[in-house]
Amino acid sequence: MEIFVYHNGGDHVDEGFSAEKLPELLANKESLVWIDIEQPTKEDTRILSDVFRFHPLTIEDAVETRNHPKVESYNNYLFLIVHGVTMETNSTNFVTRELDIYLGANFVLTYHHESFRSINAVKSQVRSNTFQCERGADYLLHQILDKLVDLYIPVVDDFETAINDLEDRIFQMKRGSNKVLQEVMDLKRSVARLVRISSKQIDVISRLANGEFPLIDKDVLPFYRDIYDHLHRVTLLAENYRDLVGGLLNLHFNVVANRTNDVVKTLTIFSAIVLPLSLIAGIYGMNFENMPELKTKYGYFLTLGSMVIVAIALLVYFWRKGWIFESEDSE
Repeated sequence: MEIFVYHNGGDHVDEGFSAEKLPELLANKESLVWIDIEQPTKEDTRILSDVFRFHPLTIEDAVETRNHPKVESYNNYLFLIVHGVTMETNSTNFVTRELDIYLGANFVLTYHHESFRSINAVKSQVRSNTFQCERGADYLLHQILDKLVDLYIPVVDDFETAINDLEDRIFQMKRGSNKVLQEVMDLKRSVARLVRISSKQIDVISRLANGEFPLIDKDVLPFYRDIYDHLHRVTLLAENYRDLVGGLLNLHFNVVANRTNDVVKTLTIFSAIVLPLSLIAGIYGMNFENMPELKTKYGYFLTLGSMVIVAIALLVYFWRKGWIFESEDSE
């Protein structure tokens, strides 16, 4: 647990306080206190009830890690659940991490079980500059949410790269590939999950940006609307990518069908050429004694020659019809 304290008019942010100091720090309404609890212990969690006296249901939600994004208003604080995202290495899948936030008049409490790059980024800013704290707890909350939403953009960009890569690989397939199909299905599920998460989270940011809660000052609302715009763009892109991934599935099946048609066409042409040759061989393979040319000296070679001529004639005919040896530019 880390505690940051900004005293009104100060030129730096103090840190290194113990949990026992919290009641005294919170009692000073002219100060801003940020409590960040990462990988909380039972003692850390008891602070939520013993020091802040938060509602038991919010504490239960904070301890659990499978909650949907939401915002709830209580007498003198807000409780938020938001999700951060990060892409898995060498994968089109991503993982979500739950961040629970309490916002009061002069405090922000962040509670999370895993490390957040957005939290660490704001900590670095707070340590180097007091600007984030000078404007109050609601602006500090904006900074945290803004950094968290900004990290959605790389995930969306990775999806775009994965879609383009899969599209190229599908076109280059010479036959059906279960591996490519599995990657398309994994990407489809990941994009659908991002749509669900971002659409639920955008409702939370919308309520904060629309001035529904008195703890968010009117002067700070434009900053929350900026977060809403960024998240709205992410949601729109995710929905577009969901449609594109659906198109990849159709493309995969069409390419496989075309490759199959090419194989069937080749076999059909081969059969069409072999059929008249089999007819000639079948006729002259009969054992009747009174057959024309049966005793001809060069009958064997003439028969083979006629077979070759028929085969060449059929190949030329198929080529002029455009059924074989087509150029890539032919329609």
